[in-house]
Amino acid sequence: MSHVTVAHNAIASSSMMPSASFPPSPSSRASSLFRRGDVVRREIAPSRSNRASPWPSRPALRSAGAALALQKHEHNPSYDGTAIFGSALTRQYTPTHIGELYGLEKRASPFARGGELWDRGYGQHFIDNSESVGLNPLKTVETNEVAEDSAYSNERAVRAGAREVIYYDPKKVKAAIVTCGGLCPGLNNVIKQITITLEDYGVEEILGIKYGFRGFFEKRSELEVPMKLTSAIVDDISDSGGSILGSSRGGSDTSAIVDEIEAMEIDMLFIIGGNGSHAGALAIDKLCRERKLATAIVGIPKTIDNDILLLDRTFGFQTAVDEAVKAIRSAKIEARSADNGIGLVRLMGRQSGFIAMHAALASGSTDVCLIPEIECHLDGSGGVIAHIARVLKKQNHAVVVVAEGAGQEQLGSLGETDASGNPILVNFAKYLQTRIKENVKGADVKYIDPTYMVRATPTNASDAVYCSILGQSAVHAAFAGLSAVTVGMVCGHYVYLPIEPVIAAARTVDPNGRMFERLRFAIGQPTFSNQITTTPDSAPAHT
Repeated sequence: MSHVTVAHNAIASSSMMPSASFPPSPSSRASSLFRRGDVVRREIAPSRSNRASPWPSRPALRSAGAALALQKHEHNPSYDGTAIFGSALTRQYTPTHIGELYGLEKRASPFARGGELWDRGYGQHFIDNSESVGLNPLKTVETNEVAEDSAYSNERAVRAGAREVIYYDPKKVKAAIVTCGGLCPGLNNVIKQITITLEDYGVEEILGIKYGFRGFFEKRSELEVPMKLTSAIVDDISDSGGSILGSSRGGSDTSAIVDEIEAMEIDMLFIIGGNGSHAGALAIDKLCRERKLATAIVGIPKTIDNDILLLDRTFGFQTAVDEAVKAIRSAKIEARSADNGIGLVRLMGRQSGFIAMHAALASGSTDVCLIPEIECHLDGSGGVIAHIARVLKKQNHAVVVVAEGAGQEQLGSLGETDASGNPILVNFAKYLQTRIKENVKGADVKYIDPTYMVRATPTNASDAVYCSILGQSAVHAAFAGLSAVTVGMVCGHYVYLPIEPVIAAARTVDPNGRMFERLRFAIGQPTFSNQITTTPDSAPAHT
């Protein structure tokens, strides 16, 4: 565990606000993973706790009733959330504090003065629960148009970090980690740091759930049994991409998952995933509360598309941009090496075009960037194809970047979804390739799709640092008694956010915002339309 540093910019300490728990998100996409019968609101199925379980058995030290998760906890009648978090927080951004809600026994952190690990020097900078971070400190001159960087907010979030008082006995804690959804650079880094930080606290039992949420209740072979995690086992996994635990989409049987949480006596569950996985985490937390289980549910936001609300970025995004830039520059070489050469690069971005936008700007080689948030009219002198033809005329090559979710309005929806509830997309980039060949005489189109190479790559240095801090902060949150929270960076500071507002919708690029404007200015991209343009030769030359 690293030192928890203190930075005072944009941080306030104040009095207290009630704790709150929230129902599953109303967002159809974010909630789709747990759409099946809305299991957290229906009659709870009989518990499987008494059935024979294939999971690793409990050590003798827990047999004397030490497991918090197996005990049924009534709400503390004297519980007063106003004594926990600062009054600067509104209910929407106040985390659930199950330590106080259930009246769990308080104890000093092992890193606090006088604690058994004080000599390690880890407890020098504890965070107080009243410390908070502004969600958006920027104030600009008011205009009729609201851009993504001018929406000043008085809302604040709880600051992340180690607390001097904890609510679980580390020696008696059983923790579990699960990775859900598609692959993303940094999964192994987060797994490693959670494991190391748990061990630093003194936790001896750490399990890795195999292949996503399904690993709780689909047990077909020994390869799918949870694996024991130790610092020795995870020592070098951050050198590799992917997840040592495997991953999968879907797995929406919340009741079955909580049955196994109860049977396995899990005190802390760390869920690494995107919007859908966080919706699942919220449903799991709600059912744990209904069953009066004191299991802390903590999310670590993972989405390569950077499409989670409120956060500065998600882990793996910067690595994805780095890898995408390599593909774009390769496309530039291919395009310049051919007569009327066009490099067409398809990048990730189902609903959000952040990877395409940032990679196009960073590459210095892009002429056209199409993202889901803009209309991609192809025909007419104001359309995409005519613009590409003008670029070819000026420089005899062009590089086109297309996010996977772009142009869906051109082709119509298939009406199908994947296991996570995401709509299955039509390959607009392939369609664009065909249309260019049909309409631009002599065009030699080189199609590049680096999607799976990007997903499977190890992190760059920046994401590796980010993953380490997220892993540490997640463990601190659980020991602090928080649940139904996720951790991330907001305005340069690490915070704990209730899951509900984070998954209310997918974060998207503002097509009228400053960042996309900067990209268009850099590459000379017009606003595409099916109208006739009056400046057909306005495309700049790129060499």
